[in-house]
Amino acid sequence: MAALARMRLSRVSLLPVVFLAVCVLPFAAASPWAALVLLLPLLAAAWVLRVGVDVDEDGITTHSLLRPRRVAWRDLAGIRVGRGARLRLVTTGGSEVRLPVLRARDLPRLAALSGGRIDAP
Repeated sequence: MAALARMRLSRVSLLPVVFLAVCVLPFAAASPWAALVLLLPLLAAAWVLRVGVDVDEDGITTHSLLRPRRVAWRDLAGIRVGRGARLRLVTTGGSEVRLPVLRARDLPRLAALSGGRIDAP
């Protein structure tokens, strides 16, 4: 298993963010208060660059826009596939942690990165 594997959105996802920024520019130029609308493309770009999942020898770390959440391998009870094929980690305490940007199709890769701790379907 590699020391650290990062799974993030493709940087191509920034293209719609650039398009959004261009589209809101005329509205933002209308008044000083309307310029606050420019925060939307900035937040979207931050989301694209920030969210993801890191897998290493100690566990899985999920990154949201605001804070990371770490689940050690010993605390992992399993993985649940929810609506829209979204993945969630199920902890031994019964809580669930959403795996952003990962879907059911990513399970074989996640299983390979886990070093056998997660079974591939």
